[in-house]
Amino acid sequence: MERDYPLEKVRNIGIIAHIDAGKTTVSERVLFYTGVSHKIGEVHEGAATMDWMEQERERGITITAAATTAFWTPTYAGGDKSRTVRVNIIDTPGHVDFTVEVERSLKVLDGGVVVFDGVAGVEPQSETVWRQADKYHVPRLCFVNKLDRMGASFERSFQTILDRLTKKAVRMQIPIGEEENFSGVIGLLEEQAYSFEGELGRDVKMSVVPENLTTTAAAYRHELVEKIIETDEAAMTAYLEAGTEPGIDELKRLLRRAVIAGQIVPVFCGSALKNKGVQLVLDAVADYLPSPLDVPAMTGIDPRTEELVERPASDQAPFASLAFKLQTDPFVGQLTYFRVYSGTLEAGSYVYNSTRNEKERVGRIVRMHANHREEVKKVYAGEIAAIVGLKNTKTSDTLCDEANPIVLERIQFAEPVVSMRIEPKTKADQERMGMALKKLSDEDPTFRIKSDPETMETIISGMGELHLEIMVDRMKREFSVDANVSKPQVAYKETIMAEAEAEGKYIKQSGGRGQYGHVKLKLRPMEKNWPEGKKLPKNVTREAGFEFINSIKGGVVPQEYISPTEKGVREGLERGVVAGFPLVDVSCELYDGSYHEVDSSEMAFKMAGSLAVQEAARRAKPVLLEPVMKVEVIVPDKFMGDVTGQLSAKRGQIEGMEDRSNLKVIRAKVPLAEMFGYVTTLRSMTEGRGTFTMEFDSYAIIPPNVADKIIQTRQ
Repeated sequence: MERDYPLEKVRNIGIIAHIDAGKTTVSERVLFYTGVSHKIGEVHEGAATMDWMEQERERGITITAAATTAFWTPTYAGGDKSRTVRVNIIDTPGHVDFTVEVERSLKVLDGGVVVFDGVAGVEPQSETVWRQADKYHVPRLCFVNKLDRMGASFERSFQTILDRLTKKAVRMQIPIGEEENFSGVIGLLEEQAYSFEGELGRDVKMSVVPENLTTTAAAYRHELVEKIIETDEAAMTAYLEAGTEPGIDELKRLLRRAVIAGQIVPVFCGSALKNKGVQLVLDAVADYLPSPLDVPAMTGIDPRTEELVERPASDQAPFASLAFKLQTDPFVGQLTYFRVYSGTLEAGSYVYNSTRNEKERVGRIVRMHANHREEVKKVYAGEIAAIVGLKNTKTSDTLCDEANPIVLERIQFAEPVVSMRIEPKTKADQERMGMALKKLSDEDPTFRIKSDPETMETIISGMGELHLEIMVDRMKREFSVDANVSKPQVAYKETIMAEAEAEGKYIKQSGGRGQYGHVKLKLRPMEKNWPEGKKLPKNVTREAGFEFINSIKGGVVPQEYISPTEKGVREGLERGVVAGFPLVDVSCELYDGSYHEVDSSEMAFKMAGSLAVQEAARRAKPVLLEPVMKVEVIVPDKFMGDVTGQLSAKRGQIEGMEDRSNLKVIRAKVPLAEMFGYVTTLRSMTEGRGTFTMEFDSYAIIPPNVADKIIQTRQ
């Protein structure tokens, strides 16, 4: 079987947005118009194809990123199949608790469609996903959805994109009418009006621009053309000197180049629920978003030489891919989703996991259509597929050709902020619970499990209350494990404010061989912003929240004891000195020590490292940290005073307010500890009319009076 689609006609895109902006509704329309599904599944009816988990259907939200493959012939191609593009789509969750799904999806995608609610415009999670897309340099286009709703305004939503996200946004369309009068869109580049008729808006009809909008459309078209021309020097010169405007095909070519380079973000509009505008967004995906050939070649490290190597998007190059997601399937077992950057992979062959230095057998390869699977014999560069039955591969591992190994950059995941204790209900549940928790934490790197060394209880941690609730629910349904859980607790941390030194000695003398380990450490707050692309010195290991510097000269501590000392330091940081919470953002320098020819051992140096770091932390002005959330509350005008007063009482900082039709939007930063149960408080204060969203912002130092109470509860 050879490649069925040339690489230049492949698009790997993600649909990303704030919760309730209508991502899944857009995805459902895409599946319908491309012929993947023959009926449209609605989210509010619990029938969406892409939301296939029971928990998703019950709650009407997306929890896990679903992948599917569709084929699209642009509307202007007149049914010419030679112009068809293959679109691999990932529908990502909007809820902040499942941000891990967005993060890993963006890492492996080439382009994104960002959906906005036409009433609300840019919302908190929109900003988060936008930043994530910026981080991975993902070209994107915007779709302002829900323009049929009461209070919808394309111009206002467009303004929020300019103000809060990017100045590079430019209108590609304007709506014809708004709210209940919304009937179609005007394509500015083509100077055409589009209406959507026939069964579920399947037929796209072109007509002349309505008279009342010709002046507005002409002004916006002029702005659009100028923005496009500004990105190309030759076109700019011709336009300014001779006054000649490039033809439409040339404008599209320049626009495509500018979108891929991140110079322009095109903005489209419509209403997915009313079947208006989605086909034109698909046209734009084909026209403006990159194929795997348009994005820079993937780079990684050759594990044999530690040098930087490239893998271009080509079937002939050595195989390289990234495993970005694990999923337990009740019928086939473990699925490992992967994106192929270069080369090909056949079912039944072997693949090398360069991250773990292991070979794995590739049993079956499947293309995913949400939860349906299509088996394939071979996958090619630029594709997204899943392998059935890999044993040891985890999220973010590199799978590659053993003769040409490469390790690709890992995906960085956020730290969990909420924890709860969990215990099995019966003896039978106990055995199954350990297995279930392991599988779930393999699937989701932001879901962590640890055991409390004092009480021996199991503690699960995640990104929010909903995240943990879903995980416990999945345990019950998928693994038949009943468990009791405690109330959610905040994941506090500790850090240091000053420099300090300490030495750790671990000396034991009993009959026979003794133990001897002796180290001297310096502890200081870690510099967080290491310049991007700057290489670390050879003697430094660095990761999120911790840095270890080996400054030993002249072998006063032999090389074989350095790693155990570092291990001891890490263990010592696990249990903080203020209230026993993990210590973070710490730089530790090992600068001196001594050893004994006979009595020294790895265990003795590990103990010495742990003792020294605890002692140094006590001297380095330790403080408690708590997670602070970015909160957006939407309330009717008359309740604004009460709500802001309440937020201030919760140690919140009000950052800004704005009007949104007849409602007030309050933006604040509030400690997570104060936000448990806030939904009930808000409803009772606002006669049930107030809503809020929140997402993690940062860790901040806790005021002394609050810290004292937390310390007391831990003693």
